[in-house]
Amino acid sequence: MIPVCRFDDLPDGEAVRIETEPPIAVFHSDGELFALDDTCTHQDASLSDGWIEDCRVECPLHAASFDLRTGEPTCLPARVPVRTHRVVVIDGVIHVEPPAEAEGVA
Repeated sequence: MIPVCRFDDLPDGEAVRIETEPPIAVFHSDGELFALDDTCTHQDASLSDGWIEDCRVECPLHAASFDLRTGEPTCLPARVPVRTHRVVVIDGVIHVEPPAEAEGVA
């Protein structure tokens, strides 16, 4: 598990980027936490710099949008989903479970 930050330090409607390989973004939306690969699948842009609303994140580069629950694109120009990751809160700290091939990367 990768520790991210304290839950209280990530306000609703905000995101934080984890410098893993590939980078992962953790989003706090509508009282829930979600984690996605941080790079837009349309073009290399950081989703953690995007706009969060209604359980979606909009890429800051070309306005592609992704569902935070599934990683599926919700509009063009993105056609390929971003990978999702499991998020848990342990003793008030947000943790992300990395994909199997990224174990041990921080």
